[in-house]
Amino acid sequence: MAAWRSAATFPKPLGTCSNGETVHPLFPMFRRLASATLLSALLVLTTHSSDKPNFVLVMADDQGWGDMGYYGHPFVKTPHFDEMARSSLRFDRFYSAAPNCSPTRASVLTGRNPVRVNVLNHGRSMRPQDTTIAEALKTVGYATGHFGKWHVGSCQPISPVNPTNSGFDAWLSTPNFFDLDPVMSRNGIAEQMMGESSMVIVDAALEFICEQSDKGTPFLSIIWFGSPHSPFDAMGSDKQLYQGEEMAGYYREITAMDRAFGKLRNEIRKLEIHENTLLWYCSDNGGLNTETSGGREKKGSLYEGGLRVPAILEWPRRINNSRTTETPCVTSDIYPTLVEIAGARVANQFALDGVSLLELINGNTLNRSTGIGFWQYPHPGRLTYADRMMIALLEAQKQGLEHDPNGRLDLDAGKISKQYPENEFPGHSAWLEFPWKLHRIVDQGEETLELYNLISDSQETTNLHSQESSHTERMLAHLEEWQIAVMRSLNGKDY
Repeated sequence: MAAWRSAATFPKPLGTCSNGETVHPLFPMFRRLASATLLSALLVLTTHSSDKPNFVLVMADDQGWGDMGYYGHPFVKTPHFDEMARSSLRFDRFYSAAPNCSPTRASVLTGRNPVRVNVLNHGRSMRPQDTTIAEALKTVGYATGHFGKWHVGSCQPISPVNPTNSGFDAWLSTPNFFDLDPVMSRNGIAEQMMGESSMVIVDAALEFICEQSDKGTPFLSIIWFGSPHSPFDAMGSDKQLYQGEEMAGYYREITAMDRAFGKLRNEIRKLEIHENTLLWYCSDNGGLNTETSGGREKKGSLYEGGLRVPAILEWPRRINNSRTTETPCVTSDIYPTLVEIAGARVANQFALDGVSLLELINGNTLNRSTGIGFWQYPHPGRLTYADRMMIALLEAQKQGLEHDPNGRLDLDAGKISKQYPENEFPGHSAWLEFPWKLHRIVDQGEETLELYNLISDSQETTNLHSQESSHTERMLAHLEEWQIAVMRSLNGKDY
């Protein structure tokens, strides 16, 4: 396993993994004082158990539904993803909760639609009032780590929405996408890393995994790649790949990501913990190529090409052969699924938009009690130049400062500073009751409705809302009821 390579000067005591490899354990972890109650402490002390499964959540940045070898892509090579797809539960109709990065990440962490938690667009911070999957699992003895793209808040040490204050014991993270030799924040300390970005964070995650495995502690490890997001800066050894092909740089990053994922999967096997480790892979939104996006349009759209993403789940103890499901699922389902599997109980759980997929994992039919809602609320994104931000933090800390005073701190992330109308539904929203999908587009007060049957019309080309008025009326009522509830959450009424 590769050793840490960084500019940091603090000492790192050596440790030994159960497979004999020498590692550098991660820097001592911060704890949220607000969650350090006597009850939670007792729960942590009494619920460590090797019977609890480990969770490894891996997510790509901008990989489209069809950008996989196992879906028959004409040239991209993904041998490790393909191997896992042959022995796992493959979701053929898996959706990101939003068509871009930050909102989807908020849905994974909270199980809630991102509009509820004020992540209305890219670069917007999550609210610290919401319970994250890391905080939920820590109550039943899990160690928690985050590695890679964060993008739901600051990675500065004093921020209320950095990974520490979102429940993670260990982290090597960056505010947005990252590429070769990135500067990253390890528990708030900026470090110059060396290597291909996907492998950098897999190596960091494996050190964390190895440490928890040796202690017999169940763990949650979230690994969020910065690939295949631009700028597509490949290692020299990869620059010959796919020469002459359109978007060659994009596909080089997918193959590099596949290589890092293969190392992750193989090392988990070497540690002999794979049987009871749930490894779940997906993308954060649709891809950049409409030809392989899995539907109409691509990233940034609520049509299928912007939301439908690749997803595979491996858990040998529960899934002993390859299965494929067409059941629609969404990234908001990850939180309630893991909470149920771990047996966690979240006090005062706010309304969830996801449902547990445990029945589906166990090979049974999943009957959702409600549809799946999507909403692009018209709100500007916030540019997040992670490389500049992290270099500035590194320079500030070299000068003896704890943080970059001119950088993004998001100290007011929990403030409810604006009230939105709860009877207006601007922007583009959609409601999925498979196979029917209803779009509601409100632009300057003008409403357009579109209804599609995704089985007969996967490209969403034939609008049936007039011919199928009963479906339109029913689904529109469900969509509006959901939107009212979402707006109440956005306005802080859950808290």
